[in-house]
Amino acid sequence: MNSDKEAFVALVTCFNEDESINYDATRAQVRRQVAAGNNIMCAGTNGDFSALTFDEKVRLCAEVVEEVGGKAKVIVNAGMPATYETVLLAREFDRIGVDGIAVITPFFIACTQDGLVRHFSTVADAVTTPVYLYDIPARTQNHIEPETARTLARHGNIAGIKDSGGAQETLEAYMAVGREESGFDVYSGPDHLVHWAFQNGAKGAISGLGNVMPEVLAEIVRCFNAGDADGAARAQETYGNFRTDLYKLGYPPALVKRALWVMDPSVGASRQPALLPDPEQDKQIEAILKKYELI
Repeated sequence: MNSDKEAFVALVTCFNEDESINYDATRAQVRRQVAAGNNIMCAGTNGDFSALTFDEKVRLCAEVVEEVGGKAKVIVNAGMPATYETVLLAREFDRIGVDGIAVITPFFIACTQDGLVRHFSTVADAVTTPVYLYDIPARTQNHIEPETARTLARHGNIAGIKDSGGAQETLEAYMAVGREESGFDVYSGPDHLVHWAFQNGAKGAISGLGNVMPEVLAEIVRCFNAGDADGAARAQETYGNFRTDLYKLGYPPALVKRALWVMDPSVGASRQPALLPDPEQDKQIEAILKKYELI
């Protein structure tokens, strides 16, 4: 079994001025990430998944897979509030052919832990592609308890979890499940915990900040896998400092997209209402990007 760590970038979805998806620009971002050495997660939180239609998600997944062309792994998020729609999406992604199907916890609907077991199990039963749980309670208000993760880890087609809760304690509990349940990998979502998660047994990281700093994220992975602990720590320090500087301005996914827009306006704005264009904030973002020599 390959014990090397790996990184996925939670890829932004690019939009035209009329807010239709700019698939060409999105493909360019895919090429940029693959060239840096990163894998791709599409239709996640940083990809504006909650603002995409069913058909857009299916086409987006197909275009990303085609552009990757087998040079990297692709995971796609199928999670929706209803189990029914999640299964329909997961089956489409299964048909397209991806390396993993992430399923974010249902949002808007308050779920019991038993309800979550039924939800994720039903999706995993419906496809042959490995399913990954996706926990981000700050956004969905539903949290996968570690014991629930343990129960789901015993399902034959649930291969791991992405933890975007931000709490080191929860990540440690998930990694304990991974050590005890064969074939259950843990992926860290918080950008400041990439190196720490690698050191403590996580299989990989799925990072939104990698949209802006793909090479630094890849450097953490490269150094760690090469046994260069100091190099990995230095890259993580840069990554963490940039995260602190950028995220103090507001909602992280919106700021990632805006920072990328400052670097490359072809990515377009976001469909989400979280961040309206603000010339003063753009100046602050530009100053941060210059500080880290990104522009």
